[in-house]
Amino acid sequence: MFHFPARLAGAAVALTLAATAPVFAQQLELKLMAPAAPGGGWDQTARSMQQALVAAGIARSVQVVNVPGAGGSVGIAQFVNGAKGDGSQLMVNGFVMVGALAMNKSPVTLDQVTPIARLTEEIQVIVVPANSPIKNAQDLAAAVKADIAKVTFAGGSAGGVDHVMAALFAGAVGADPKKINYIPFSGGGESLAAILGGKVTAGISGLSEYDGQIKSGKLRAIGVTSEKRIPGSDIPTFKEQGIDLVIANWRSVVAPPGITPEQKKTLSDAVEKMVKSNAWKEILKQKGWEDAYLGGDAFADFLKKETVRVTDVLKSVGLVKS
Repeated sequence: MFHFPARLAGAAVALTLAATAPVFAQQLELKLMAPAAPGGGWDQTARSMQQALVAAGIARSVQVVNVPGAGGSVGIAQFVNGAKGDGSQLMVNGFVMVGALAMNKSPVTLDQVTPIARLTEEIQVIVVPANSPIKNAQDLAAAVKADIAKVTFAGGSAGGVDHVMAALFAGAVGADPKKINYIPFSGGGESLAAILGGKVTAGISGLSEYDGQIKSGKLRAIGVTSEKRIPGSDIPTFKEQGIDLVIANWRSVVAPPGITPEQKKTLSDAVEKMVKSNAWKEILKQKGWEDAYLGGDAFADFLKKETVRVTDVLKSVGLVKS
């Protein structure tokens, strides 16, 4: 029988292990843009990706860069023009960017990026003060139909997901979305004070924003925008109350234009491995984010349809010219 010398056998084992080790960790050094200031949702998403990709051994290093301005319009312009063909760069974006690009008449659009994956989503909620005569979605619908100008909605920036949702609610109950009385606030604290103080009829935000006040009884949730009830929650959906309103504030990641199919596959595989990792699942749990992973052609198709839907709504409220 022929015997390997011990040191050759050891070398053979080392080569085998090297061949089967994750190639991602050996190769990937990524630059990840958050097209917003530090601290917000896109920045948190980018830094969570950074943490998970490195912790799971998918990338050797991930550098996060913040490029704030105009709801992501500044960042995407820099990304599309400066990162073209670069298979080591990614950008976080989401629902808010769709509206911002339309409202800012941006020459750079989401058609120019390479879609990689939708990552997370947050279900929206409409709340009223606990002492409000409005008890459910049908009560709010009746008030809107009776005199839409008298019903004031508090939410985030003009053209954002909260504003779009107010318009969709009005349209779904048969009112004119152009006439909605929407009051944008720059921060959640300001809008919450207005709702609790009875300065507005209702407030719109992501469910996590108002969860504490709902549970303490200070606010009444009249409906959530999910298809089905959220497990463990007693808040009814709008759909089960007879109002066709389904919307989520999603976040995603895209690559630059002009990358090769091989580069796209490498980035897509890395993101898919990340969302399946324990590191990412733990982050979702800590942040209270819903896993909404959607990759490949399905995400590209979703992005196109969502862009059309949001732009149409913004046209309906006069924020974008037809």
